[in-house]
Amino acid sequence: MMKYFFAICIMGLLFNYSVFSQEKNITHKVEKGETISQIAIKYNVTPFDIYQLNPDAQNGLKPNSVLLIPKKVNKQKVAVQAKVIVKTATHEVAPKETLYGIEKKYNVSDEDLKKANPTLEKEGLRIGQILVIPSKNSPKTTSVIQEKVIYHEVLPKETKYSIAKKYGITIAELEKKNPEIVSNLPVGYKLIIKGNPETSGPKVEKTIPVVESKKEIAKPNPVKAVATVNYLNYEVKPKETLYSLSKMFGMTQEELISLNPALSQGVVEGMILKVPGTIAVPAVESKKEYAVLSKKMGGNDRKKLVLLLPFNMPKIEGDTVNSTAMRLKKDKFLNMTLDFYAGALMAIDSAKQIGLSLDVKIYDSQETKNTSNVASIIKENNLENADAVVGPFYLTNVEKTAELLNVNQVPVISPLSKDLGNSFSNLYQTIPTVTVVKNAMFDYMRAKGGNMIAVVDKKKESMIQFIKENHKDVKFSVLTENGGLSPENLKSLFVKDKMNYVVMETGNTGMIKSTMATMMGAMATYKVQLVILEPNETLDTDEINFVNLTKLKLMYPSVTRENESPEALIFEKEFKKKNKISPSAFATRGFDITFDTMMRLSQGKKYEETADAMATEQVDNKFEYYKKEEGGYTNKGVYILYYDTDLSIKEAK
Repeated sequence: MMKYFFAICIMGLLFNYSVFSQEKNITHKVEKGETISQIAIKYNVTPFDIYQLNPDAQNGLKPNSVLLIPKKVNKQKVAVQAKVIVKTATHEVAPKETLYGIEKKYNVSDEDLKKANPTLEKEGLRIGQILVIPSKNSPKTTSVIQEKVIYHEVLPKETKYSIAKKYGITIAELEKKNPEIVSNLPVGYKLIIKGNPETSGPKVEKTIPVVESKKEIAKPNPVKAVATVNYLNYEVKPKETLYSLSKMFGMTQEELISLNPALSQGVVEGMILKVPGTIAVPAVESKKEYAVLSKKMGGNDRKKLVLLLPFNMPKIEGDTVNSTAMRLKKDKFLNMTLDFYAGALMAIDSAKQIGLSLDVKIYDSQETKNTSNVASIIKENNLENADAVVGPFYLTNVEKTAELLNVNQVPVISPLSKDLGNSFSNLYQTIPTVTVVKNAMFDYMRAKGGNMIAVVDKKKESMIQFIKENHKDVKFSVLTENGGLSPENLKSLFVKDKMNYVVMETGNTGMIKSTMATMMGAMATYKVQLVILEPNETLDTDEINFVNLTKLKLMYPSVTRENESPEALIFEKEFKKKNKISPSAFATRGFDITFDTMMRLSQGKKYEETADAMATEQVDNKFEYYKKEEGGYTNKGVYILYYDTDLSIKEAK
C-alpha cells in the first residue's frame, strides 16, 4: 500500500542543495548565556545569516564554541540635525483628552493632525504623548532629526512591566522595539528603548515635520514617567489566578499585590483590580461563527503555498541494510509522513476541481527531532515570498521555520506539533492543546447550565489541582479513607431539574464500576451523564459494560470527530479508489489542513485576516484560531462527543 505513496514522493519532490561561501567571514567565540539574537545584534546581522553559516547552531549554543559571522561592510552614518527651524506648536496629551477636542482647540483638521503625527492612525492617542500641531505656513516636508538611541540592559528580577514603567512606555511598545522578548526576557539582554539603531540595509530617508522641541529628543525622565501613569480597573474573570493575572499584565506577582493589597488574601472572581493604563487589557474572547469558505479571489491572483514534509530521502537512499519495502514496514514516522502527503495530494486535486488558482510546492524538510534543512530551503527558494507554509512536523523545526519567516510574517501552519514551546506571531498551531481540550469540556457543561461534580482518584493530583485552580464551580465528591468512592456522598451532590455531569478521572476499575452504579441507581430521580476529560483505557476493557456507558451517555472532548456526512463518505471513497486503502487519521489530517489553508488563501485576504474572522470545519478537524497573549495562534476547535444508546458516537450540540 505504501509503495504507491513512496513512488509519488520520489516523482513529486523538489530537491535543493546549498553551498555557503566562507569568504569575508569573521569568527565569534560563544560566551555562557549568549543567544543567537544577541550575537546577531552585536554584529549587525540577522539570526538567519548566522544559521546559514552555522547549521549546527539550530540545536543550541555551547559556551566556547566558535561561530562564523558574515562580515558586513557598512558606511559609518552620522546623525545630522536639521538646520531649518520651523515655528511649529506642540501639545502634550492630558488624561481624558480626545482627538476632536485637540483639533478644535488648535483649529486644525483631523487629516492635517494625523499627517503631522503618523503614529496616531495606528496607535491612537496616548497620555503624555507630544503632538505636533501643524502650522498653515509649515512646509510639508523637511529633513529628519536623528533620534538618539537609548538602550537598557535587563537586570535580574526585572520584568517587562517594571522596565516599561521606568521609561514611561507601554509593554506593547517595548515588545515592538524588541520582538525577541515577546516570549521571554533574558537577563543581560540589551533592549532598545528609544530610537532605531543603524542597520546594514540601505538608508531610507523619511519625511516628517521638524519639531523645535527638546522633548522629542530628550532622554526619558523616569520621575516624570511615574507621575503620569494612569490606572485602569480590571474585573477578575472566572478561572483566573494570581499567576495568570501576573502573566497577563507582564508584572511580577509582588508588583501586582503592591498595587492591590487585597490579592494577598487570594484571587476572588469579580474583584476589581487596579492595573497600569499603559498595559493593554485583553478583550473578552467571543466564540467564532463557523463558515463554509468558497472561492472568492480573482483568476490571476495566484497564491503560493509551500509544504515542508519530512520524507528524509537522503537517509532512505543511503540505507544499505534495509530495503525500501522493509523500511516502510519498520518506519512508523515515514508511514505517517506518506499518509499525510497522500491526504494533501487529495486536497490539491480537490482545489483544482473547484478552480482555485494556487502554486503548490513540496520540499523534503529532512528532519529529526532537533535538526532539519529548512534554513537552506527557505534561502534557496525565497520562501519569504510564500503566502503560507504547512510544516514541518517536529515542534523545534516548525518554530525555527516561523522564526526565519517572521520578518515577512509568512504564516507557518504547524500540522502535528502541540503548543508547548516558543511563540512567534506568524505561527499557527493546528492541534488544540491538552488544556484547551479540557477547558472546552467544562465550557460546554457550563453553557448547558449543568451541575458539575468531580470524582477524581487521589493519585491524579495534577488533575485535582487543574480543576481547583481553573474551574472553581466544580464540586468534588469526597472519597473514603481508603481512597474509594462514597456512593452516599456522590448522590448527595446531585441536583434535581439540572443535568448532573459527573467528571470521572480514575483508572481504578472498582471506582469506575462504583461511580457508574451510583449514577445508574439515581437515574429514576436525577438527570445524570458521565464525563471524562482524557482517554481512559480501563473503559475499553471487558470488565466495564459498554452498554452501561451508552446508558450514561459517556461524554468526552476530542480534537477529531467520527464524520459520516455525505461529504466525508465521498472523501473516503475517493481516497480508497486512488490509494487502494481507507484513509488513516494522518491522511485525513493531511487533507483537512492543506485544503483549509488553500481555501483561506482564496478569500482575497491575508491568511491572518481569515484566522481572526472565521472558524472552519473540514472532514474530521475544526480550525478555530485565537491569538495567544504571548504571540501566535492556537486552535480551539474541539468536538464534544458522546456514546449514544444506539451504540454510535455522536457530536453533542
